[in-house]
Amino acid sequence: MADTISSLHHLYWRAGFGLSPQEWTKRQNWSIDQAIDDLFTQVQRSKPLAKVDSPSLGSMMSAESRAEARKKERKLVGSINYAWLMRMASREESPLLERMTLFWHGHFACESKTGALAVGQLNTLRKHALGNFRDLILAVAQDPAMIRYLNNQQNRKFKPNENFARELMELFTIGRGNYTEQDIKEAARAFTGWSSDRENNYVFRTRLHDYGEKTFMGQTGNFNGEDIVDIILQKKETADFICRKIYRYFVNEQVDETNVQSLSNSFYKSNYDLDKLMRDLFSSNWFYAPENRGNKIKSPIEFLAGMVRQLGISKVNLQSAINFQRALGQVLFRPPNVAGWPGGKSWIDNSTLLLRLNLPAAILKAAELDFQLSPELEQEQKRQLKRLDVSLSLAPLAELLAGDKPTGHYQQLAQYLLQAPAPPTPALLKGIRKTDQAMMSRMMVRIMTLPEYQLC
Repeated sequence: MADTISSLHHLYWRAGFGLSPQEWTKRQNWSIDQAIDDLFTQVQRSKPLAKVDSPSLGSMMSAESRAEARKKERKLVGSINYAWLMRMASREESPLLERMTLFWHGHFACESKTGALAVGQLNTLRKHALGNFRDLILAVAQDPAMIRYLNNQQNRKFKPNENFARELMELFTIGRGNYTEQDIKEAARAFTGWSSDRENNYVFRTRLHDYGEKTFMGQTGNFNGEDIVDIILQKKETADFICRKIYRYFVNEQVDETNVQSLSNSFYKSNYDLDKLMRDLFSSNWFYAPENRGNKIKSPIEFLAGMVRQLGISKVNLQSAINFQRALGQVLFRPPNVAGWPGGKSWIDNSTLLLRLNLPAAILKAAELDFQLSPELEQEQKRQLKRLDVSLSLAPLAELLAGDKPTGHYQQLAQYLLQAPAPPTPALLKGIRKTDQAMMSRMMVRIMTLPEYQLC
């Protein structure tokens, strides 16, 4: 039973953002197959985000009006960022769909500078996150946010721009070593004319498209962008590349090639069915092996979304949520470059670790944020981060405490909050002799400041 609970804990952190206390209570007796079915069933009930209108930036606008419009745009993108973060943490949404969308957001890394582009990009990824990989690639290639980020609106006949074609192969599909510079040039020609209009819709500009013959990966024809994608998908190396990256993200940064090839063979034969790929991964025995549990450093978004879900947080100051992302090193819609966030150990340094350790205490009102060991943060940033305005409810967590002694309470909370809980030490239990909310908060702070809480 204990191993099943640990496996469920592992599954819900890797396929989502952990469980709320209510979900944890309900699902502890579930089988792994039951949990997997539930995760995929929830995906079907999810709805797209509502479109938003972005302020227009007309050529006749004054400098002041333009600056004000851009300020409004930044606020709009920030509100979409916040809404997505809270959506990841919500019990009413599909955790698997939001997790897959977050993965693809890092894979197809793209900075969205307007609210309309951010919502459009997010809906594109969510719509195809567990569909067919071919459909996902083509949808991304026609997404106005990506078109503008990689300058494909400048890709035209007689003057091709190679940015998208290069990243399509290097980062999005087949990986380095499986294409040539000439393949990039020919692919760029095939994507000429793929553009967007001022209303943020994809448009194909026929007069800018190169209809000439192209030779790509050993095949010759009058190829367009769809043909290029199809030729790339014919290569088994593409399935290998995607499965290897998914393995690093969902399983272990230390890749087991035997497991990757097992996934890849099935993925390739299924004609790139992402739903089947993820079911195969979560259903495999090796996914739950001890060496694959509790070995992944939570990204800042995973850390924040998981904490919101676990502590029953219903409201966070919007600007604080953005500032914490910035201080921790991962702002939604603002990847560092087209390769996305490197992840792994890059998430932790002296500054970000101290902030991670401070945050639970600050949210639980047990202490103020302490930045004495964080000289990297600017004074204004520190001042803004201290403006915590959080609404939370600890009543569901209190219901988890079944033991009548502090040791029993610790074990209940540690089993819920940590992937691999360690036995309590005298220091962890010091001063905790009763079970009121203040004492529970102190115990939670001590658990959530353990190194193990940074792992999932």
